[in-house]
Amino acid sequence: MIRHIVFFTARDSGDIDAIVAGLELLGTIPHSQHFEVSRNGKLDQIGNDVDVVVYAEFADEAALYAYKAHPTYAEATRRVRPLREVRLAADFAAREAVAAKVRRSA
Repeated sequence: MIRHIVFFTARDSGDIDAIVAGLELLGTIPHSQHFEVSRNGKLDQIGNDVDVVVYAEFADEAALYAYKAHPTYAEATRRVRPLREVRLAADFAAREAVAAKVRRSA
C-alpha cells in the first residue's frame, strides 16, 4: 500500500475553504482505497504553517499514477494552484506492506 500525504499553505487565509473544496474533488477519483481532506488542527507547539492536508491510500504505485492521470486531478489542480502558496507531498510504502513483501520473499 502507498500512503500519499500532501500539505498545502494558502496564499490568503480567506481562501482555505476554497482550497478544501477544490481538493475534495480528488475524493471522487476511483483509484484510492482511502481519501480525506482536512484543515490542519494547528495543535503543534512548534510549527503550524500547514493549512490543509490531503491523506490518501492506494493499493500500489499504479493506482497512485492512475489517480494523478485522472481528468478530475487536473481540474482540482486548476482550482487550487492559484490559491496555494506551498505544496509539499510525500508518498511512501506502508510498513505493513513492506513487512509482508519481506515475508513473502523469505
